[in-house]
Amino acid sequence: MRYLDTTERKEQMTGTVYKSTGSWYIVKTDEDVFYECRIKGKFRTQGIKSTNPIAVGDVVKFAIEQLGDDTVGTISEIKERKNYIIRKSVNLSKQTHIIAANLDQVFLLITLNNPTTYTIFIDRFLVTAVAYDIPAILLFNKIDTYTEEELGEVKYLADLYRNIGYTCIGISAKTGKNVNQVKQLMQGKTSMFAGHSGAGKSTLINALEPSFDIKTAEISEQHQQGQHTTTFAEMFDLSFDARIIDTPGIKGFGIVDMAKEEIGDYFPEFFKLKGHCKFNNCLHLDEPQCAVKAALENEKVAWSRYKSYVQMVGGEEGNYRMDLHVAK
Repeated sequence: MRYLDTTERKEQMTGTVYKSTGSWYIVKTDEDVFYECRIKGKFRTQGIKSTNPIAVGDVVKFAIEQLGDDTVGTISEIKERKNYIIRKSVNLSKQTHIIAANLDQVFLLITLNNPTTYTIFIDRFLVTAVAYDIPAILLFNKIDTYTEEELGEVKYLADLYRNIGYTCIGISAKTGKNVNQVKQLMQGKTSMFAGHSGAGKSTLINALEPSFDIKTAEISEQHQQGQHTTTFAEMFDLSFDARIIDTPGIKGFGIVDMAKEEIGDYFPEFFKLKGHCKFNNCLHLDEPQCAVKAALENEKVAWSRYKSYVQMVGGEEGNYRMDLHVAK
């Protein structure tokens, strides 16, 4: 890591935010130089009521200025985002906290037990990822610990989501099984891991990059025990041409500002059938001649997926509530 020397010339530059502490930002340029930056005056992102207008992953414009003996950057502009992750602010119900921006993909770590990853959690994660154009990959972790019966359950779930079109990989972060396959998918991209506390994020990060500061990952796992912790994200460059955003507190994705009429469109298998429903605005609930319900009866659509859909449309979250959201 190389920081700006005070003898370097002042100029307008573009870089990517690698770390945010709420008031100061570490920005990296294409020349691999890191600058400490701040925001001058009021700075708001149009259309977003947020406690922090700039997030890790943002591409920003900034200029260098001298303040006494210190040389700092002043951010003047945020480039348009392709996506971002937000959570509701702890104290201000109408505001949000932007956690990370411009992700290329998100990996969801899934475990059958210790902890259990329920299908409603998986489906809410996938629906939101589809809605906001973030490719999602499912990692079925801890396969070295399962019985034959449990491995059968993993295979069933993986086949279910693979048939819909999702990439599914059985891994063991502990033994290293298929970790190289994950590495290959991460190369040249900015990725983030999500999953319940205890699903193995820290172990997987260690397996991917032994030199990674595991303290960050361990703290992340601890914060995941609570629902409303302050979140400061940080991006890291990995040795195999990949970037990872490590964010304390991220358990998964929830649904925000999504009309019930559009939720079905984010189930790929439902969307394919939508044109065959009798009504264009079919909610796939009680309407006659519904192609989705017909496919459900013919076992062409999984009952677990349909159950998740009904819960989402009805706003029933039960024990699966998630406090983090993805928005555009």
